[in-house]
Amino acid sequence: MDSRLQDKIRAGESKVLEFKEILPQGDKIAKTVVAFSNTSGGQLIIGVGDDRTIKGIDPDVDIFALQDRVVSIIYDLCYPNILPEFYTTNVDGKLLFVIEVYRGNLLPYYLKKEGRNHGTYVRIGSSNRKADVETVIDLERQRINRSFDEEICFDTSFESLDLTPLQKRFEARGKTLDMEKLKSLKLVQEEHGRLYPSQALLILLGIRENATVKCARFKGTTMGSFIDKKEYSGDLFSQLDQVEMFIKNHLHLAGVIKGLQREDRYEIPMEAIREVILNAYVHRDYINLGRDIKVGIYDDIVNIVSPGGFPSSITIDDVLAGRSEARNKAIARVFKELDYIEQWGSGIKRIFSWCEAAGGVKPLITEKGDFVDVELYREYTDGSESVQESVQESVQESVQESVQESEGIYLRKRQIDILYFCLKPRKSKEILDYLGVINHSKNRKLHITELVQLGLLARTIPENPNDRNQKYITTKTGKLYIEENDNRGKTR
Repeated sequence: MDSRLQDKIRAGESKVLEFKEILPQGDKIAKTVVAFSNTSGGQLIIGVGDDRTIKGIDPDVDIFALQDRVVSIIYDLCYPNILPEFYTTNVDGKLLFVIEVYRGNLLPYYLKKEGRNHGTYVRIGSSNRKADVETVIDLERQRINRSFDEEICFDTSFESLDLTPLQKRFEARGKTLDMEKLKSLKLVQEEHGRLYPSQALLILLGIRENATVKCARFKGTTMGSFIDKKEYSGDLFSQLDQVEMFIKNHLHLAGVIKGLQREDRYEIPMEAIREVILNAYVHRDYINLGRDIKVGIYDDIVNIVSPGGFPSSITIDDVLAGRSEARNKAIARVFKELDYIEQWGSGIKRIFSWCEAAGGVKPLITEKGDFVDVELYREYTDGSESVQESVQESVQESVQESVQESEGIYLRKRQIDILYFCLKPRKSKEILDYLGVINHSKNRKLHITELVQLGLLARTIPENPNDRNQKYITTKTGKLYIEENDNRGKTR
């Protein structure tokens, strides 16, 4: 039995995974294969329903004939040529046919009959999307290993720019931002005897209209109403400072005694928050001018949303493993030059380390469609159990109020994860380990008890909650909830 594949199926369709109960028509196969080739690669599994039910294919089918049929479809409909791998595997006693596609080197890939400009598809979340002109151009950049921010901006003269904000940052690090440095960092390029700024320089100076960030402090755990709201523009480094101050103003500060010294610290380590914001600025997608970074502070989390999914060649698993690929190479070089970036690929691990060292919950990093969502959990404590419980009770009240005031139940992302995880009976320790929770006794109520009280999660026999064999399972109401919220994203 292929247990790894079974785990993937249980997790559902994604950027790199698609299910079909039976072999689809040629056009549908071709679109998926093209989308996988243009993005991160992926697996098309035949024999699994949209609801993740493993149906299997006819065990008497001629696998070689099936493979030849798919090869012919891909060869006839896709360009440039795509060479997937095929294999069968047995899961739960049923035969599955897997078409595995790898990211290609001859981007962009497209449907022959529709042409490059209209037949290019990319993978966004769990769906295939027709690429717009800007996306097709970006795929061509990727083929020659060039990023958008390195491109010359011919409609702006270099002489008209005020470099003072950037120069001050270099001076603060004891460095000089002269013409040689500007060229080596690809912030300025010379064409036909004239100097032109790159897109990176305009972005760093905050001149581009989407080089902004919106911050809001919401009341409760949903976006129903806000307490404070700010929008910051200007050079990116000033924005970083302003966003950090906004977050500090809305977080709890506690005193911790270490030896004979008192140390004040925020409920979420500021080092972790700063690193997440930094990643948002360095790795976001600046091509789409209608989007910006958003920072939302709720009673339970600090949520930072960055436009653009992960770079096409990597997945969430790659990111969590420490793999790094800069979407904006020139911007990344500047941040590295100014020591904002210590070591490529180390940011995510350091974020987790800082949160865990502070006794908090491991942050949740997800790719939702074409943006990256980071949730840093607020678990305020000054070292006493009573304070922690009071905060959890206030969160519980907020959840209960949201249920009473609306027709639907608004859950946090981690609560929805629990409902999926508990489709089979799970012990509380298994649930909290699955979430990456550090302190089980302090976090059990926040993550599990709320769902029980809402009737979405139920205790199995024995009823004694102190019994080590006590388990939890998603109720029929809970299953209905996750079926109606299959994008796992109606919580915010």
